[in-house]
Order: sequence, then C-alpha cells, then structure tokens
Amino acid sequence: QVQLGESGGGLVQPGGSLRLSCAASGFTFSTYAMSWYRQAPGKEREFIAYITSTSGVKRYADSVKGRFTISRDNAKNTVYLQMNSLKPEDTAVYTCKADGPGLPRKIYWGQGTQVTVSS
Repeated sequence: QVQLGESGGGLVQPGGSLRLSCAASGFTFSTYAMSWYRQAPGKEREFIAYITSTSGVKRYADSVKGRFTISRDNAKNTVYLQMNSLKPEDTAVYTCKADGPGLPRKIYWGQGTQVTVSS
C-alpha cells in the first residue's frame, strides 16, 4: 500500500517560515526522485522543487528560488520543504510527488497540506 502523507502546513504571516514534511511508505523511497508542487485557488498546479534519490541534484522554480529549500532523509523515508520569507502569493495546497526509476513509469501523489500566508 503506497502512501504519501504531507504535514506542517498552517497559517503564517508574510515574512514567516514553515517546514513541510512528506512521509512515504509502501515503496523503496531511497530509489525515488521526489518533488513538491502547489496549487492555489483558480490556478493550475505549479512545480516548486525537485530532488534526486541521493540528493545529488536539486531544482527549484524561479518563484521560490532563494527562499525555499528541499531536502530528504532516506533513513526516515521523508522529504522536506523549508519555506522562508513567505509571501501571500505562496498561499496554496502543497503536495509531494514520488517518481520511480525505470519503466513502466511509477508516479505517486500525496493528498496535500494547506499553507496560508496572510496578515
């Protein structure tokens, strides 16, 4: 049974910080690349950050570069998203994604956690 469970969302003021976690089970986490996406009301899903299975490569969307940091702990089957200097436009549901090696392609999505940035 594959499961991805996000946590750590909430309400913060502009300029504040949050750390999101995504705990995985039911697959070999250490061989999967992981990503974070977000979707705001009325907008399409947006790519935020990516990390390879061994943390060798990280990629970020321009909108969050320099403010957000993706990391992972393979021993804990968990990927993180540290979010600093938050802005109202960061308000969205944040979802993690697992992408497995080889073919057929294996992709799993979590349910998401709400982040609201407001004064």
